Amino acid sequence: MTKHYFDHAATTPMHPDVAKAMLEVMLGPGGNSSSMHAFGRAAKHHLNRSRDIVSAAIGCKPGELLFTSGGTESDNAAIIGAARAQRKRGRTHLITSAGEHHAVLHTCEWLAKEEGFTLTVLPVDSVGCTSPEIVQAAITPETALISIMHGNNEVGTIQPIEEIGRMAKAAGVIFHVDAVQTLCWFDYQLDELPIDLMSFSSHKINGPQGVGALYIASGTPLEPLQHGGSQERKRRAGTENIAGIVGFAAAVDICVNERKNKQPFMDKLRKRWIELLHEHAGVPVLVNGSGEDYLPHIVNVSFIGVDTETMLMNLDMEGIAAASGSACTSGALERSHVLRAMELSAERIQSAVRFSFGLGNTLEELEDAAQKIGLIVRRIRNNY
Repeated sequence: MTKHYFDHAATTPMHPDVAKAMLEVMLGPGGNSSSMHAFGRAAKHHLNRSRDIVSAAIGCKPGELLFTSGGTESDNAAIIGAARAQRKRGRTHLITSAGEHHAVLHTCEWLAKEEGFTLTVLPVDSVGCTSPEIVQAAITPETALISIMHGNNEVGTIQPIEEIGRMAKAAGVIFHVDAVQTLCWFDYQLDELPIDLMSFSSHKINGPQGVGALYIASGTPLEPLQHGGSQERKRRAGTENIAGIVGFAAAVDICVNERKNKQPFMDKLRKRWIELLHEHAGVPVLVNGSGEDYLPHIVNVSFIGVDTETMLMNLDMEGIAAASGSACTSGALERSHVLRAMELSAERIQSAVRFSFGLGNTLEELEDAAQKIGLIVRRIRNNY
């Protein structure tokens, strides 16, 4: 059976050059980057070189980059760390949107429930975008932090983070951006943007799982969540994952070099996929979200009249990997909170599937996969 992996928004296959870079570290002599001997210094060299590569790619100083275990930790470290630091200044109000990843939403809700912060969850429009005007209206003298993602992981909509950032800066509010889905697609120059904190993840850009980063603009108040060591400038205690960080840096370097060619090709795949679904599906196919500004590798569509879970099981049986939404909620019966926040109709929410493309996908395989989807839809409908 020919298999098609269309779930790159959940995790991406590791690039061969990334695996090679990591293997060299893992097969080399061991060393703790905090040790003073030659082995420790070698590990420290890997760490510093990787930090230089990633920070140069996103336009910040090496000292402004904190390595983490992934996007979820980066979001938690940013939101909890900044909120607690701002509370000491008398600011206890948090703002986020209903379309955020649960790593942001659940963290903000936990702070409201367990630590006494007040929380405003802003609505999104029909394509999943957060209006800057709504953000501005929500800011109060007590607002400590605003957290708005750059690109939505379920529908691909791009948020107006620069405009929101300027509003936050004018009000003295810390601004955090979840950029887990966007690192590969934007030429970030963070030293020129009104952003205080930005979260990244390695396994979304063909790097290893279990590695991420958090940009912390110089002067941003942030309390560490982990204690017990002086690693990462005393902002995250614990021995660094050197091999993983080297792999992350290699993936970032590849992203920078391939972005100009990869972005238009992914957009071509996305547009062709929508055309093929209309041609082969045999039921109305509606695109959810995106709007005018969208990530080129994500498309969320509803196969009207075909239940999401039934569709996903049949896709899997035919060797097609897709998703119903965030991978962090896979297996749950709950329908997409993003689509519900967009106030889509029940029939669209209950028939939505996310396809996301990346390394290894081709135009030719889309033809085969679309034909299989046509057979799947007919099979499902004939069984009802």
